[in-house]
Amino acid sequence: MYIKDSNIAIVHDWFLKKSFGGSEKVTLIINDLLNKKYSNPDIFSLTSNFDNLKINSYKQTKINTSFIQSLPFGKNNVQKYLPFLPYAIEQFDLRKYDLIISSSHAFAKGVLTSPDQLHISYVHTPMRYAWDQMHTYLEKSSLSKYGLEIPLRFMLYKLREWDFYSSQRLDYIIANSNFTSKRIKKFWGLDSEVIHPPVNTKRFKYNESREDYYLSVNRLVPNKRIDLLIKAFNRLKLPLIIIGDGPERIKLEKMSDTNIKFLRKIPDSEVEKYMSKCKAFIYAGIEDFGIAPVEAMASGSPVIAYGKGGILDTVNCLNKNKKEKVPNGLLFKKQTHEDIIDTINWFEDKKLWRQFEPKVLNQYSQNFSIENFIKKFDFAINKAWENFNKKNTQIYTKNI
Repeated sequence: MYIKDSNIAIVHDWFLKKSFGGSEKVTLIINDLLNKKYSNPDIFSLTSNFDNLKINSYKQTKINTSFIQSLPFGKNNVQKYLPFLPYAIEQFDLRKYDLIISSSHAFAKGVLTSPDQLHISYVHTPMRYAWDQMHTYLEKSSLSKYGLEIPLRFMLYKLREWDFYSSQRLDYIIANSNFTSKRIKKFWGLDSEVIHPPVNTKRFKYNESREDYYLSVNRLVPNKRIDLLIKAFNRLKLPLIIIGDGPERIKLEKMSDTNIKFLRKIPDSEVEKYMSKCKAFIYAGIEDFGIAPVEAMASGSPVIAYGKGGILDTVNCLNKNKKEKVPNGLLFKKQTHEDIIDTINWFEDKKLWRQFEPKVLNQYSQNFSIENFIKKFDFAINKAWENFNKKNTQIYTKNI
């Protein structure tokens, strides 16, 4: 059987308007590829608060959701049912599908499949709050503040168990970065192929005149470490524009001096203009990949970032650059506001922005284009399909 003759299911964790981001966009592009080249897949998700799927390029009219959808708050706040989500994802009946592709940052990869079904998982991250970011999650959780830390720790322990055991059911794993691949190996003991997520690099203009401000585009949540940027720029007194919104916004605004400006819910066209004109894009968090820094490069902007995580797949530091790599930014060693201050001061004193050619940065960003992703992902699923069917045929022949 060929892939085009097979029944295909796509499984994603959830589709929520308030957190529609990189993993959802990857799912859309995978869906487009399958629609155009193979067959029309059915989509499954724990929950969704989109009334219809006439968003971007979706052609389906329905997302198949779990029982969480009908529970109070389930449609908009699925995380409230965290302990029940492993059970919920396993209730999807996928028996009629030959190929299952999950786009997973938490639970989607845990669907139940049979030995005759190929399950390929594109993994954005192993469950962060259950593994290496557990202590950060506990510090910020309101449940911990109400004296429920012990039951919360036990719940995360059980999630780690399920996360590990459900990973062992996967047939083929694709990681979105080398950092994610290392985490998969560490937590699940499994190998994975790395295919970087698609970035719509064509949206951005790189030949605009640059202005004298730094830019950060993020959801305002604890792990993005916007607090470090604010502490640094409060001392530097240089202009910083922060685009984004989230639960940390009010706290972050209160701690900011007048040289720091916040912009909320502006259209994508405005974000593109700010990226195309900034002196540099700055990033202080640890990301599994990090789409925004690549978008900044497509805009011709150098990136100043913390040198850890998925950012190492995209940012080649000017200070330590190898000849075969295109320098496109600066990396600071420690996740502290002092290191950010030192790096920005060096950038300013040496006028290092002059060493980054916007056209060259834009050309480098094309390595992460949608077209490149589709080509690599299509090759990977075909390779996995061929190997899976060959193996099954050998087992069948051997047992005759």
